[in-house]
Amino acid sequence: MKNGLNTSCLHLEGGDETELHYGAISYPIYQSATYVHPGVGRSTGYDYSRLQNPTRERLEKVVAGLEGGIDAFALSSGMAAIALLMEIFAPGDHIIVEADLYGGSIRLFDNVSVKNNIEITYLNCSSEDISSVIKPNTKAIYIETPTNPMMNVSDIEAFSKIAKEHGLILIVDNTFLSPYFQNPLKLGADVVIHSGTKFIGGHNDTLAGFIVTDKADIKEKLRFLIKTTGSGLSPFDSWLILRGVKTLGIRMERSQDNALKIAKWLQNESLVTKVYYPGLEDHPGYELIKRQARGFGSMITFDVDSKEHALKILEKVEIIKFAESLGGVETLITYPTTQTHADVPEEVRLKNGITDRTLRLSVGIEDIEDLIRELTDVFSSIKEEDHA
Repeated sequence: MKNGLNTSCLHLEGGDETELHYGAISYPIYQSATYVHPGVGRSTGYDYSRLQNPTRERLEKVVAGLEGGIDAFALSSGMAAIALLMEIFAPGDHIIVEADLYGGSIRLFDNVSVKNNIEITYLNCSSEDISSVIKPNTKAIYIETPTNPMMNVSDIEAFSKIAKEHGLILIVDNTFLSPYFQNPLKLGADVVIHSGTKFIGGHNDTLAGFIVTDKADIKEKLRFLIKTTGSGLSPFDSWLILRGVKTLGIRMERSQDNALKIAKWLQNESLVTKVYYPGLEDHPGYELIKRQARGFGSMITFDVDSKEHALKILEKVEIIKFAESLGGVETLITYPTTQTHADVPEEVRLKNGITDRTLRLSVGIEDIEDLIRELTDVFSSIKEEDHA
């Protein structure tokens, strides 16, 4: 019988082999660059840590198991993961990409992939007809769901059907929901991307990225590329992510509970003009995300009524930290216009719905009473200043 998700965050299927590591409950950090060969043509299974390291391998097995993949690749950051994945494509290839992506992904595609003669077509994949832009040289579809930051939800099974009909690779960035709430491979995706810095690591203390696949041919290409490019995650950072992933389930549940309460609070706040959270019944992706995921996550985007008020919120928060990134135990608030999406052209940001009134919350695990009290105090203070 397959283990449950919380158990799988702690234990590998088929046993943990703790006897090989002196009974250590915390998997050891193998801080070694190279390994002794027992003899010519013989190996312990590890030769050089750029190729593989026991701590990184353990982490990769855990993440592969959580996503239902045959292999996972732990990289030095989420962007390193995307950059490595793009190396499986050749000059002249065409990729259809979700328009509302994390700004760093757009920056990579527009400045590196295009430079390498990869053709990119951006599309609002949750509402536009993807079949109309497929061409003979199209090789892949790349989506986030929910998207960053506008929380659009795409139908992974529907895209998988289209991809299979045309012989395309379906790539899903699953960072916002994590493998605890959503498993794109089980819905027909070929590759899953994660910024492991976010929910998988969960503590805002290290960078990491993951690629997971259940396709043998893609696995072989990526295993060759990771040893060739040298972008694998270091042993110590692998251990930090291993430590973080142990509590993935309870963190995701707690932060989601907090997020739903905050989203409903924001809906009733007069300075807020729009709340984007797929756990709200009026969200256009509500029924779809219930069908393809086990939860709604803890990311909320909302618009306020003016740029001035948006900036004041950022200046006044205390428990909630004004900082880039997401997915940690601390609640963070981000201003996409100058942070995560600063390098995205203004006309693209505006088309996607990102304005100078847009704020993004990554809800953490603090006591919800403290978070609501802070938001109440911040918004009340702004109103008082307006009427002074």
